[in-house]
Amino acid sequence: MQNKEIILDTGKIARLIVDIAADKKAVDIVLLDIGKVTTLADYFVICEGNSDRQIKSIDEGIRKGLKEKDVKMLYHEGIAKSGWVLIDYGDIIVHIFSPEKREYYQLEALWRDATTLLKML
Repeated sequence: MQNKEIILDTGKIARLIVDIAADKKAVDIVLLDIGKVTTLADYFVICEGNSDRQIKSIDEGIRKGLKEKDVKMLYHEGIAKSGWVLIDYGDIIVHIFSPEKREYYQLEALWRDATTLLKML
């Protein structure tokens, strides 16, 4: 019997991240296609949690959900208490913010030339 590996394309993985974040009650979720404006990544997923506990839950939910799909995380930075977490999956970078940190960093304004594929309030 052959071991069949299921490979998800980057767009489907980005959408899975959005779905997991929504399931964890993240708010103001944005999926940006940044691939045409930078070589840094193909997608940014940006979302907010309204408390340290919620930011931690979103972070853990995304990492667990993608690990179950054998999607390898390359880098993880930040903690919920800081109001900012970054998860790097290579072609997809996830930013989880508190409302205050999101306002401070204003990633959507910095990447205004990117295409907004999805916005969930």
